[in-house]
Amino acid sequence: MKLKDLTSFLDSAIPLSFQEGYDNAGLQVGSPEKEISSALITLDVTEEILDEAGYAGCDVIISHHPVIFSGIKQLSGKNETERVILKAIKQDVAIYSAHTNLDVLENGVTRKMAEKLGLQNVKVLLPLRNKLLKLVTFIPEGHLDKVREAVFSAGAGVIGGYDNCGFAAPGTGSFRAGDNARPFAGEKGKLHFEKEVRFETVLFTHMKGRIVRALLEAHPYEEVAYDLYPLENENVMAGMGCTGEFTDPMSEKEFLAMLGSVFSAKGIRHSKPTGRKIRKVAMCGGAGGQYIKDAISSGADAYVTGDVRYHSFFEALNNILVADIGHFESEKFSTEILYDLIIKKFPTFALRFSEVNTNPINYL
Repeated sequence: MKLKDLTSFLDSAIPLSFQEGYDNAGLQVGSPEKEISSALITLDVTEEILDEAGYAGCDVIISHHPVIFSGIKQLSGKNETERVILKAIKQDVAIYSAHTNLDVLENGVTRKMAEKLGLQNVKVLLPLRNKLLKLVTFIPEGHLDKVREAVFSAGAGVIGGYDNCGFAAPGTGSFRAGDNARPFAGEKGKLHFEKEVRFETVLFTHMKGRIVRALLEAHPYEEVAYDLYPLENENVMAGMGCTGEFTDPMSEKEFLAMLGSVFSAKGIRHSKPTGRKIRKVAMCGGAGGQYIKDAISSGADAYVTGDVRYHSFFEALNNILVADIGHFESEKFSTEILYDLIIKKFPTFALRFSEVNTNPINYL
């Protein structure tokens, strides 16, 4: 298949619009028209990873961390990023990355952490905001079902665990067709009144293009009246971090030992123990030190993340046990998420997990 077949699916399944403003998820290197046959899945992209891709015969690398974060003015190989890009181009290996958009996904990085720990009642810590739109349109009474089904099939109408969510109310619309128009009803030059239904539903911002196309294709009017309104509602199914609960609480010492075992964390940094049992846990993959107060507000007994700064540990006080298991360790299972998404959509596409440990941090 072509590279664009894979990237189009990933852009939709892991919406690019969900990424943070500083991020650069998506296709990093490669032509969308490139024919591909196999992919190497990794957390990071390094020169060693490119060597591994070459040995394995993989023509695509799919990573969690992007190679390119900021603008590049030249490619001279003076740093790791430039050397990786040059080597990828020379080897004709494409690179695709899913970063913060994979973090906030409903079944994303932090949810995978919760799954590995066996947590129950998992909920988003910081729900995604400003990613919802309301679609309002006006449909002739007899065509409501066709148009409604079209926009729902395109992805509109999803609220939490429910789909096909919408509202319809009857009314009367008016229009007058000009000389060059082809009116659905009425006569040219005469004011016409039509019994219509006001239909409204919600959609994610990244789905806007295909849902509007579905609306226009299914609607009988030559000129379709519709409105899109930004919503401030939170997306309770997606967002940064999550909380979950153990069925049976454990001591802080047992909890820290469990983290070390599950995430192969060799040097866990943690705040002063509180002396409480650990039942509710908040977590965030990657660098999540800025969310300690949110974890406390959630009522969690412990907060697990990586890259916690020295002064951030003071925020824990005696309110919560903060455990820094490491950036790499907290995100290592992101490769499993990517694998599961791709293999479900393209079951015959060859996928391979990288065997290279790209963690740049070593422990004495």
